[in-house]
Amino acid sequence: MARIVMTDDGISFDGRTLEDRPLGGAETSFIEMANALARRGHEVLVCNKCDAEIVHKGVTWRPLAQGVPNDADLYIPNRGDKLLALCRNARKVIFWIHNPAGYLLKWRYQWKLAWRRPTIVFSGASHAGTYPGWGFAGGREIVPYGVTDIFCHANPRDQAPPPRVVFTSNPMRSLDWLLDLWEGRIRPAVPDAELHVFAGMATYGAAGAAKAGKMGPVLDRAAALAGKGVVLRGPVPKAQLVNELAAARALLYRGDIGETFCSAVAEAQAMGLPAVLQDIACMKERVVEGQTGWAAKDEDEFVRRSVSVLSDDVLWLRMHRACLQQQRSWGWDQAAAEFERIAALKM
Repeated sequence: MARIVMTDDGISFDGRTLEDRPLGGAETSFIEMANALARRGHEVLVCNKCDAEIVHKGVTWRPLAQGVPNDADLYIPNRGDKLLALCRNARKVIFWIHNPAGYLLKWRYQWKLAWRRPTIVFSGASHAGTYPGWGFAGGREIVPYGVTDIFCHANPRDQAPPPRVVFTSNPMRSLDWLLDLWEGRIRPAVPDAELHVFAGMATYGAAGAAKAGKMGPVLDRAAALAGKGVVLRGPVPKAQLVNELAAARALLYRGDIGETFCSAVAEAQAMGLPAVLQDIACMKERVVEGQTGWAAKDEDEFVRRSVSVLSDDVLWLRMHRACLQQQRSWGWDQAAAEFERIAALKM
């Protein structure tokens, strides 16, 4: 058993938050990794902006303001440069990042990375490619996010469901683009199709309120398209999202240059939903091209693929089965085992 310390200085959350309300991908992943490491027998302490000290699923959550231990077998600072200076006597340091790595080139990161020499963990090949070879690091590793276990138990379907599409990402990540294609080209070709939008400011806690000025107009437009089959549902906790994905037929999502993994697509794929994406950033890493979905080269292909998966039942059943066979074998236990390997931890 190893002593592991994890830190985060972003929004306020703790281990219970994932069960109580929707969360962004980075926060979700942080909780899942802490839980997985604890399940694997390690002593895990998280120091972040939680409200009070609690123990949940074997993980101790403690307010960052109370201080961070000075030693650990493994120290995992999450994203923030100030965190790199903590837990100075840790035997091994993994610096876990979740956004394109260009921000690491700022001097306040580079000097700390040069001094601390942590292993930087990226979530995919395209993500790793955003950090130039000359940037400081003590090592570079790729560890994809795991898929939360509750999304990995869907049963194969014998019949294709009605043409219900889901959008489960940040509305600022091209929801307006999707609404344009939906209203002008996809819905006219599949008149009974519905687009259910599970998105909103609540996912991002207090930070969501600050984004209201940008999110609001996009969500307002989605609500205004109710007559065109668009249903604005708002964000939901993971336990409810499982049921919503089980009733859906496909996930349509353009992707975003700021995306480095996209748990929204991974979760849908694990549930057996074909995905139509655009070939942007990491999107092509989330589908098995032509088998579980497509990363379209342009808008015309995106529309064509969307219409086909919503209207061709034989195609849908083939892709649905391929999703279940190929897209739910990598969970958080496997991701945690990779962190153990990087840190050379003993079980």
